[in-house]
Amino acid sequence: MITMIFAIAVGGGSFAAAYYAGGWGTGWSIFAGVVGFGVCQGVVGVLLQRRIKREMEVVQSIIVNGQKKLQEKINRWYVRPPGSMKAAQKEILDDTKVFVRAALEEVEKLSKYRWLIPMIDRQKATAKMQLSWMIKDFKTVDEVMPKALFLEPTSIAMKMARMYMTEVPTEQIEKVYRKGVRRLRYNQNVILAATWSWILLKRNGDKDEGASAFAALTEALKSSDNEILKRNHECLMNKRLAHFTNSGLGDQWYSLLLEEPRQNAHVSRPRSSYR
Repeated sequence: MITMIFAIAVGGGSFAAAYYAGGWGTGWSIFAGVVGFGVCQGVVGVLLQRRIKREMEVVQSIIVNGQKKLQEKINRWYVRPPGSMKAAQKEILDDTKVFVRAALEEVEKLSKYRWLIPMIDRQKATAKMQLSWMIKDFKTVDEVMPKALFLEPTSIAMKMARMYMTEVPTEQIEKVYRKGVRRLRYNQNVILAATWSWILLKRNGDKDEGASAFAALTEALKSSDNEILKRNHECLMNKRLAHFTNSGLGDQWYSLLLEEPRQNAHVSRPRSSYR
């Protein structure tokens, strides 16, 4: 808001300087005003974006360092296992909450740019949604999700997952899915197609023997050659619904919190969905 007012003032000043002080004609004076406005917007925009980028790098470093320390603890547990799996999982979640909340405090500092960058509230809501998701703070997730930006597949899949959790009608989830895949390039639809077919199988599998999920994957494979999607497509084609699994997508899938990973090791590290 303020940057726009400032740019308009600069544009107006450029026009006045050219018209009254420089003796330029009306057309050239208007051109000078437009150039002044554009240059001001561009310079201020670049400077602000650099500031925002630095702020978000601080947030990212908090997450990375927190996960690094947590992984070191988990590695020690492989040598000396904790007393119980339940206690270990609680400790992991508690430790995750510490660095995620520290990151959230940094995100709150973005509010100071509210009057300078019109979209900052939406960027802030997006970061809060992703961070809160990591610690399963669904109350905050639900509060900020309407304001969040959904510009990449993981965040769109997160929205679909939350809609599934809260029992939103399948037709509404489909709208989010189709809007999300519409602008994606080849093989960028994998997590969305995996999520959508899983939801269809969970909701309709008993009624249609996986037919709707099979149809969704048939369509998705026109835009992807991903082996996980192919394998699930083959399983559904042969009516082997029990063999359908998205586990091959690893953390990208498990970060949606729709399924718990199989416990092949003593403990599993937390899965970040933050971007």
